[in-house]
Amino acid sequence: MLRWVRRAALALAALLLLAIGFLVLQAQHHPPLDPYRPLTLSPAPPGAVVTVRFAGVATLLFDDGETAWMTDGFFSRPGMRQTFFGRIGPDAAAIDAGLKRLGVTKLAAVVPVHSHYDHAMDSPTVARRTGAVLIGANSTMQLGLGAGLPPAQLREVQPGDTVALGKFRLSFIASRHSPTPWSDGVSVENILAPVVPPARAPAWREGQVWSIVVEHAGGGRWLVEGSAGFVPGALAGRKVDTVFLGVGTLGKKDEAYRRAYWHETVQLTGAKRVVPIHWDDFWQPLDEPLQAMPLLFDDFGATMQDLAARGRQDGVAIALPPLFTPFTP
Repeated sequence: MLRWVRRAALALAALLLLAIGFLVLQAQHHPPLDPYRPLTLSPAPPGAVVTVRFAGVATLLFDDGETAWMTDGFFSRPGMRQTFFGRIGPDAAAIDAGLKRLGVTKLAAVVPVHSHYDHAMDSPTVARRTGAVLIGANSTMQLGLGAGLPPAQLREVQPGDTVALGKFRLSFIASRHSPTPWSDGVSVENILAPVVPPARAPAWREGQVWSIVVEHAGGGRWLVEGSAGFVPGALAGRKVDTVFLGVGTLGKKDEAYRRAYWHETVQLTGAKRVVPIHWDDFWQPLDEPLQAMPLLFDDFGATMQDLAARGRQDGVAIALPPLFTPFTP
């Protein structure tokens, strides 16, 4: 009997080691990007009315030559081990380097698409360095307060609000986070007190998730959907030209979910171009080439195949954003 128990224990230990090894390999295995590089958008031509620059995850810099504003502004990108097992906070050097590569010295606003650390952790620091107003729900305001931003640089918004930034007009529509092991995609987990970094990653609770419709007086309407979640019908009647489509974890979703997400964000808005965002491994620094999220957490190849098929069916172009290079939205 004792010999049988020992053999069973050894077998279980071997299975556990194999499972751990598999997870470690999957956490380090990045799907290849080479098949999709031909989809990368060309640089904006001289004289473009509005340009956008992509800086990883859901950080987008909109600029019309008079007014510049940014979603998220996440540049620190702490490593996986530190994020899961340590404390994290804004990396001033990484933020300064990112702003320099974007050519940013002054911003009208920084607008996190929600308050998780991979979106909003750096936002208050970016606001302080650029004189921007930090715009968001109350959870985002708590991040600004924790960073010591003055009231003049904090603007709280509610679902249905619109904000004018020069010739830009931003409409804030309540959305949801992609369902993940850390977020059910339905509940709203708010930050209830100022967060003072460094802190554990879960301190940056998601708060209100936004779909942001961006309009410009010179022409053009765009949707920024920072997370692969949705509220059914929320975007009905909101016509746009391009969707900046958050696709994080979409490759792990089933067909029914992906079909519904496409319908709610692309078909309902009548968009003719989809630019996937939030697909890169945000535990890797921005001074290295972007890599897709490891297979343990997402499947970028499955996402792109799915988007390509739906794009062909509906006459929608799928294009990838170049890193830091201005392109026309």
